[in-house]
Amino acid sequence: MNISLLTLTFLAVNLDFFIMLLFLLKKYPFAAVLSAYLAGNLLLMLVSFLAGQLLQAFFPEWLLGLLGFIPIYLALFDDDEEEGKVKGKSPFSLVLFTYLSVCAGCNLAIFLPVLLSESWLIFGETLLYIGMLTVIIVFILWAIANHKVVTALIDRFGEKLMKLCYILIGLYVLIDSGFLAHLYKIIVKVL
Repeated sequence: MNISLLTLTFLAVNLDFFIMLLFLLKKYPFAAVLSAYLAGNLLLMLVSFLAGQLLQAFFPEWLLGLLGFIPIYLALFDDDEEEGKVKGKSPFSLVLFTYLSVCAGCNLAIFLPVLLSESWLIFGETLLYIGMLTVIIVFILWAIANHKVVTALIDRFGEKLMKLCYILIGLYVLIDSGFLAHLYKIIVKVL
């Protein structure tokens, strides 16, 4: 297990989501955010480990970029008037769905090669390490989210900033995965 590679990979893959976590920590209970983010991270690690070879054999990386449309859709077509429907769902499931929709493509694409040749023992150690990093990050972000200046900014601009983050993250996934470049090549060939 390469600690520095895992740390760098975890931070790089989740860095954009840390901003979202600030908003989620202001909106939902700490325990729900922590447990959903931890569950999401560990679930994506498990999927990456178990399905790495299979996904690489059947789906090119650019195709995983389609997942970038999910956060864009959530930002553009989120109906704020349906707040009653959202309130009926658990904060855990809302945070987990948000994390999976925003980060699944990046996590799968980046963690696949990192975990590909690992044994079950090393993978178990990796899960423990990533779980520890997840808990530390949420505590740090929770401390930041409760700062008066951050609280005032999130209360005033939080919804709009969260939607902007969704759009930027979606565009990043579409570009970083190579989806837009691949689509451009197809369009050029057709024309």
